[in-house]
Amino acid sequence: MRKIQIVDVSLREQAACNGSSLSFKEKIEVARQLDKLNVDAIETAPIVNGKNDIVFLHTLAPLMTRCVLACPVGLDPELLPDTWEALRVAKHPRLNVIAPVSTVQMEYQFHKKPPVVLEMIRAQVKACRELCEDIELTLHDATRAETDFLAQVIRAGIESGAGIITVCDTAGVMLPDEFNRFVTALNDAVPELANVKLSFEYSNALHMAAACIFASVNTGFAQIKTACSGMNEPSLRSIAHVFRAKGDALGLSCGLNMTVLEKSCDQIRQILSGRAEQDECAPASAVSGEVSFTLSGSDSREAVADAVKQMGYDLDEEALSFVCESVQRIAQKKTDSVGPKELEAIIATVALQVPPTYSLKSFVITSGNIITSYADVVLERNGAEVHGFDTGDGPIDAAFLAIEKILDHHFELEDFQVQSVTGGAEAMGSAVVKLRYENKVYSGKGLSTDVIGASIRAYIDAVNRICYEAGVK
Repeated sequence: MRKIQIVDVSLREQAACNGSSLSFKEKIEVARQLDKLNVDAIETAPIVNGKNDIVFLHTLAPLMTRCVLACPVGLDPELLPDTWEALRVAKHPRLNVIAPVSTVQMEYQFHKKPPVVLEMIRAQVKACRELCEDIELTLHDATRAETDFLAQVIRAGIESGAGIITVCDTAGVMLPDEFNRFVTALNDAVPELANVKLSFEYSNALHMAAACIFASVNTGFAQIKTACSGMNEPSLRSIAHVFRAKGDALGLSCGLNMTVLEKSCDQIRQILSGRAEQDECAPASAVSGEVSFTLSGSDSREAVADAVKQMGYDLDEEALSFVCESVQRIAQKKTDSVGPKELEAIIATVALQVPPTYSLKSFVITSGNIITSYADVVLERNGAEVHGFDTGDGPIDAAFLAIEKILDHHFELEDFQVQSVTGGAEAMGSAVVKLRYENKVYSGKGLSTDVIGASIRAYIDAVNRICYEAGVK
């Protein structure tokens, strides 16, 4: 009896189809239901929203103690560090390198020639293997690729460290006997496939995905991609029914928990279909509508921790301390309280802070239309206060220059953005500062009830990342 691994890609497909993720709480609940179903791996959406996605995976990782947590990466090497940062805390992490291999996708969508794509695949798989032991190479539109090129790509992926090769009929145009012939010919052309796991990802465009997969029972495949949502992939429920009805006859088994199959699939579909209906009418909120609370500056650590749990987050003690400190600081400056949307912004900003080399103690800013702006900034380092004073073209420029006086170093400002997290006159501001150091960009984020305070905190956050990651003293 050959055991087949089941990978669910509902979270990945939901993000791709709707252009926006589920709320944090909804994504956690989908993952929990999939874990109850005993799927072998859960594949999330790629890291596209920076800290929000990283915090989500850091929260999800401790909950997934049995199944593999997989995250897609493309061929852009610059996106790999953030993806691994998000995934590395998982007990069973997997990096999935997704690459186009058909002429139409490579040249007209990816705008690269086949030899270039081949080398990019080789380099990305090798880079992933240096970080993680479990590497999957997913070949988009493989059934429409040139046979010789597809064989080259598979060999390159295996040689570079991929342990799973997933071939995709992305268009979903093959019939069962065609797909069987395709996979059989692929095994003959690339004998090295016998040394890795062969995986299928098949579009259900013709509603024949399950039939195509099981028609290839003799090809030695070891993994199937499914989706509880039943979007583009074969539905998890239909695949499970085939195993239950014909598994013994086919000599195949899987580890799915059939006793909770119907209930868990129904709950997941309800979450996903509910979000789809919202997306048709209005932009999805980052916070589930079921969550309702307010936090004040006098609330205890336990009250903040309870609100964090209501949001669906599971933070460690250090991250929770950062959140509590920020909640108290911001709430004390507002006449109203901190609500769910503000708390989620706080968590996304401070929960994954690096160990602070510098922390903000105080700042005084003087500015006006007839005087020169100046800033007096006090930071703390190793328990000692350090002062910086400077003038500039506006209050934020003066503050940044004052910090540079403290650091005795000039960093090139790559980008600077300020936006409102909430509405109203007392809206909480979020600032992003990107600093360039030795040809690498470091991003920092700050929150405050005023844009100057948010900007200073974002600058210090970026500096702390430079100190931590680049070893600057």
